[in-house]
Amino acid sequence: MAPWWSERFANPSNRLHRPALEAAAAVELARRRLAEAVGGEAEGVIFTSGATEAANLALKGVAEAAEERSERRRGLVTLATEHRAVLDPLVWLARRGFPVTVLPVGRDGLVDLDQLADVVGPDTLLVSVMAANNEIGVLQPLAAIGALCRERGALFHCDGAQAVGHIPLAMEELGIDLLGLSGHKLYGPKGVGALVRRPGVALAPQQHGGGQEGGLRAGTAAVPLIVGLQSALDLALADREARAERLKALRDRLWEALEGLEGVTLNGHPGARLAHNLNVSVGGVDGSRLHQLLRRHLAVSSGSACSQGSPSHVLAALGRSRQEAAASIRFGLGRATQPAEITAAITAVTEAVAELRRPP
Repeated sequence: MAPWWSERFANPSNRLHRPALEAAAAVELARRRLAEAVGGEAEGVIFTSGATEAANLALKGVAEAAEERSERRRGLVTLATEHRAVLDPLVWLARRGFPVTVLPVGRDGLVDLDQLADVVGPDTLLVSVMAANNEIGVLQPLAAIGALCRERGALFHCDGAQAVGHIPLAMEELGIDLLGLSGHKLYGPKGVGALVRRPGVALAPQQHGGGQEGGLRAGTAAVPLIVGLQSALDLALADREARAERLKALRDRLWEALEGLEGVTLNGHPGARLAHNLNVSVGGVDGSRLHQLLRRHLAVSSGSACSQGSPSHVLAALGRSRQEAAASIRFGLGRATQPAEITAAITAVTEAVAELRRPP
């Protein structure tokens, strides 16, 4: 990224001199690489500030484009466990007359495909289901959802922020029409992401003021961030399988130790989940005190960074009470995680739970 902050600082939208053409070439290379990585097409890649902006462009863009065409289909369908970046734009659209259906999930966090089939019909415009949940790591059955959407004529939007670079994703094979992602979720820079759309999917721009990104996202392209996103994605794909295998072994060791503590339960499906995620609820303890003790040793949370301290809506959707959700721990393992850190985490949780359960 470094040269693009300094000596190669030209605006890629200015095609009248060589430095700008070089910047434009770097952006287009990143566009092609990203499209190849997710099984999309380069002309369908729209660079954004992250997956939140991508979700807003996908959901509002599809809805407004349909409204401009006076299309009969207006229904929007999603799950109760989606990220706020999906749920909040849908609330906004519901206030503007678009019927929104929010389906529950099972106690394992997975969608009931029969229930989904019951609500996706001739009036459904779009279904939005994330690939991997940001809190509990659950992997939804994307191929089955995509096939259902194609069969019923509905678009399929997928928030892939937690999945791209960590699990294989092929848009065409899975029937995904719109896929969002963020650079910082795969060790890239913060402040950059993308929406990848299938050719022919109509979108209304949500940002005006220039013709960049095919007229769908006005503003000067952040070349250093885009180059960083591409580089991070290349690195993530290079070690994806080996990294997943290593982190799964570490995660399983962590879970086996925590499962041995009385009253500790797993949140989410035991098998259909990301290799580097573990989310557990600890019974019989005060959640606030638990996290106070743990933060001395660990960087863990009880929910999404977007929850602003409120109990997790994801865990509530799984049937957890406010107390259980507050006493939950989300572990995220990464490239830097080593066996010694797993040992330290086990010790920290074990000692914290023992202290909180000790009779007065």
